[in-house]
Amino acid sequence: MLSNIRIVLVQTFHPGNIGAAARAMKTMGLTNLVLVNPRCFPDEEATRLAAGATDVLEKALVVTSLEDAVQDCVQVVGASARLRSLPLPHFDEPDDMAEQVISNATNAPVALVFGRERSGLTNDEIRCCTHQVSIPANPEYGILNLSQAVQILAYETHRAWRKRDASDFSYQRPLEATPPSREQFVHFQDHLGRLMQQSGFLTQPHARTEEQLQALFSRAQPSRKELSLLRGLLSAFEAHLPK
Repeated sequence: MLSNIRIVLVQTFHPGNIGAAARAMKTMGLTNLVLVNPRCFPDEEATRLAAGATDVLEKALVVTSLEDAVQDCVQVVGASARLRSLPLPHFDEPDDMAEQVISNATNAPVALVFGRERSGLTNDEIRCCTHQVSIPANPEYGILNLSQAVQILAYETHRAWRKRDASDFSYQRPLEATPPSREQFVHFQDHLGRLMQQSGFLTQPHARTEEQLQALFSRAQPSRKELSLLRGLLSAFEAHLPK
């Protein structure tokens, strides 16, 4: 699905912005870059600012017109800082755009188009698009660098994708946060129950007490490491009980 999403940069002036955009793309799982008449590409500055995303640059397609870049796309979204008086559907919020882009990208190519650093897209280039999108910002200073705009729309697109069940996206978590297995939790409960009996806290079986403690630890949701720490604490107490 993400492979069907194409980032199109039109007549980028600074090659470093191409590299920074490639980096922004790769962090969000996008790898399909098309350049329309870049002033200078390939270029060492682009490679330097790509910072590990040189594979995106190496696969980038250079074309001579926006029409060539998007002719096979079912949806073409032009990013524009100013609202045009053209009869095109306009997304006020990038997340609304991203939901539709992801839906369309399920079966066919779509494109997000970004214009020149200073002047953006021309009206004729906007007419090549099916939709427009703006990034809400400070009305007194809403100026975004090209790669920043790419990063924001790429993030929203990736966010819409990972919210789908079919994405199988796995959030990164520290190993210490891994929850214990059911077997480990049962061993802990048995250890706790045994120690409560041996210590005299329970003089006879109290199922209700043990159920309440089990509910307490279930709500606490200790990690595997934390449960191991509790087991160690129980063992230390157990070692000081009369034999």
